[in-house]
Amino acid sequence: MIDRSRAGLRRALADGGLDHVAHLGWGGNHVSLRRLLFNLVEEYGRHTGHADLLREAVDRVTGEDPPSDLAWPDPLG
Repeated sequence: MIDRSRAGLRRALADGGLDHVAHLGWGGNHVSLRRLLFNLVEEYGRHTGHADLLREAVDRVTGEDPPSDLAWPDPLG
């Protein structure tokens, strides 16, 4: 699946770059490859943020790195 997506992206870039217009399968809409890639990055970032919220709810530590003295619970205990 990933290989197919990457191959399609390479073809679209070779066939018009980021201004290549793609046809969406519903409603007859057309958007640029630039817009599709922007949406992809935006959605990825949004879901990464959701994962951070879940992690913070579990370990109750906010920020990027946990403190060095954090005692992780034993998952088997």
